[in-house]
Amino acid sequence: MRIIRGKNKGQVFQLPKGFKSRVTTDRAKEALFNILHSYFDFESIKVLDLFSGTGNISFEFISRGVIDVIAVEKNYHNVVAIKKNAENLKMSLPVIKGDVFKIIKRFDGQQFDIVFADPPFKADFIANFPDFFFSYDLLSNDGWFILEHDKHLTFKKHPKCFDVRHYGGVNFSFFSHKSS
Repeated sequence: MRIIRGKNKGQVFQLPKGFKSRVTTDRAKEALFNILHSYFDFESIKVLDLFSGTGNISFEFISRGVIDVIAVEKNYHNVVAIKKNAENLKMSLPVIKGDVFKIIKRFDGQQFDIVFADPPFKADFIANFPDFFFSYDLLSNDGWFILEHDKHLTFKKHPKCFDVRHYGGVNFSFFSHKSS
């Protein structure tokens, strides 16, 4: 894996031991960050990365100038790898090990400008995850919740979904308090 832009551009990091899940491709990641960069001032935002997996998205945010990023990941080997990679990349990245459904309650009332979630594509909870997410007060007034998911699932009719982007087999659905 590699970081594609910012101060750590081109630097590589290791996948967690035994990692078998899919990762966000460079193409999809670059497209996502182009969208985000046109809307947000990266030096002044707060980001929460749920289901962090490899830490790929967190590392990209930090490389591009975001100072306040928190990663949440359940898998022990993934957490160890994220922490080690952050150290090797000389990045400050708090990583919380735990179940997103339990950990998210700790953040209720905190205001994040971007919350990114990349749950396992085959998880049975994905269709209801936006409603679960919005049952907590986590997003700033102008903030975005971004859900990465399989192309066969759609959130276009969700009342808080304002955009969906497709990149190969991956969709990014964008949600906010101020949707369409």
